[in-house]
Amino acid sequence: MQIGLIGLGRMGGNMAQRLLQGGHDVVAYDPNADAVEAQAGAGAAGAHSLADLAAKLDPPRAAWCMAPAGEPTETAIAALADEMEPGDTVIDGGNSNYKDSIRRAETLGERGIAFLDVGTSGGIWGLAEGYSLMIGGDRTAFERLEPIFQTLAPGPDRGYGRVGPAGAGHFVKMAHNGIEYGLMQAYAEGFELMAAKDELDLDLAQIAQIWRHGSVVRSWLLDLTAAALEEDPRLADLEAYVEDSGEGRWTLQESIDLAVPIPVIAASLQARFRSRQEAPFGPKLLAAMRNQFGGHAVRKK
Repeated sequence: MQIGLIGLGRMGGNMAQRLLQGGHDVVAYDPNADAVEAQAGAGAAGAHSLADLAAKLDPPRAAWCMAPAGEPTETAIAALADEMEPGDTVIDGGNSNYKDSIRRAETLGERGIAFLDVGTSGGIWGLAEGYSLMIGGDRTAFERLEPIFQTLAPGPDRGYGRVGPAGAGHFVKMAHNGIEYGLMQAYAEGFELMAAKDELDLDLAQIAQIWRHGSVVRSWLLDLTAAALEEDPRLADLEAYVEDSGEGRWTLQESIDLAVPIPVIAASLQARFRSRQEAPFGPKLLAAMRNQFGGHAVRKK
């Protein structure tokens, strides 16, 4: 099956490779000509523009966008739509807000173009392990393109599925990432507690390896934790600065809108904010208050 792929960054490039290995024809485009050339060298048909990509696809055409969320995706899909025709399908596999996906599906639908929003998880391991694909949108388009999803997924019978109408794929991916925040924070706190127990001289890398097998807390995240601790047991080369992709914030906003409590996810997002502050004001004020009401000692610079 033929597919156009727009956005050849690390994940998009790996997806192109997995599709090629699965026997699909890939037409690849990226503003970075070197990225296009690399995929062309691996067997893809390179395109020098979105118009060129559309021209090289056989109808009914399908083009998968892997641009960063926000304006890059908005611009790419709008430009791509001008090159597509009724019966074609546009796929957004980035981390878009589900509300944008609903809007894009309506806009494209008015032109007879199907839209699928695909929440994609797997990161840099997707090429070898396969991607988890949470797909929203037109059922007919999904069924026509199912061989593509089966190739990208960990297996033809697992790891992917149509979860609902337009927007559902990115909504589920948003919740997925919120859960991920909470799981990561729980592992971080547990290992920090053990690292602080100096008198027991705990080998954190060993403990992570033990937990990977048979434990109720075993997971792929724990596998990655074990690998990180094997490389640097005390993480001496890292700063305690944690970014967020934005989906944790969207998840928290949805919980407010729906009045659904998600305290663990909320706390994990706040912990990421705190990690970026070199001298947070809040703890300073706590120390000052204790000094004011109880004369407790404070540490001065």
